[in-house]
Amino acid sequence: MFEPISVLITREQIKQYAAASGDFNPIHTDPEAAKKAGLKDCIVHGMLVMAMGSSALREWGIQSLKEYDVRFQAMTYPDELLFVKGEWTDRKAGKGNIMVENEAGEIKMKGTFTA
Repeated sequence: MFEPISVLITREQIKQYAAASGDFNPIHTDPEAAKKAGLKDCIVHGMLVMAMGSSALREWGIQSLKEYDVRFQAMTYPDELLFVKGEWTDRKAGKGNIMVENEAGEIKMKGTFTA
């Protein structure tokens, strides 16, 4: 198992991601719009959570990804402390699992990768 990496996605990072991606859906950046949509707060872009996972892969020394496939399991909120965890399932074949969870153990994203 790789050393878990902690990540805190801030509202400022969410705004920067919205600008970079062009995804200005107000549920990501406007708390009032998020509440009107039935959410408790803004939600983090799923692709930003996925990017944090791929960043962790690089920190673990995985430099070249052939495949990276994830499924989002639960919404992520601004300033929620996350932990990215990963492990090899077949190191010789370059295959592994990745998961993102919060402090309460709620799984936000899980998937597989091939390096």
